[in-house]
Amino acid sequence: MTLYNFASLDIQGNFVSFDTYEGKIVLVVNTASDCVFTKQYEGLQQLYEKYKDKGFVILAFPCNQFAHQEPADEYTIKAECLAKYNITFPVFSKVDVNGIEAIALFKWLKARLPGFLTTQIKWNFTKFLIDRNGKPVKRFSPYTTPEKIEEFLVENYFGE
Repeated sequence: MTLYNFASLDIQGNFVSFDTYEGKIVLVVNTASDCVFTKQYEGLQQLYEKYKDKGFVILAFPCNQFAHQEPADEYTIKAECLAKYNITFPVFSKVDVNGIEAIALFKWLKARLPGFLTTQIKWNFTKFLIDRNGKPVKRFSPYTTPEKIEEFLVENYFGE
């Protein structure tokens, strides 16, 4: 099983097969528009801009499971939050990342890269890094900034 076995609806409602991202380094992030970590959108966008031509992509999944910090519908998320941060990386429809309604992608990621003491995602802006073969390789906590993730990317994939 790899990332390429999954698909989801993007924020415009279009079906996206993740085999589209074959051969890329992928960072999957559960996001929210009204969270202490929302400002990470800025760093994530910078990271994406810097490395997209080297085969790097970020896939964002808005989620309202943590203190109701993403209560908006997709239209509002696009019009307000994503526009504010000039997000150009792919953003998908709102999803659940924990519980019975969690989408298959996040169930798979959590099983492959369990967190500290639990497999559950504890908060918004948890990040999962997937290698060029579609295999999960590292889980980052919400506290891990895009700048720290860049250090890992440079050390392991983009050696500058």
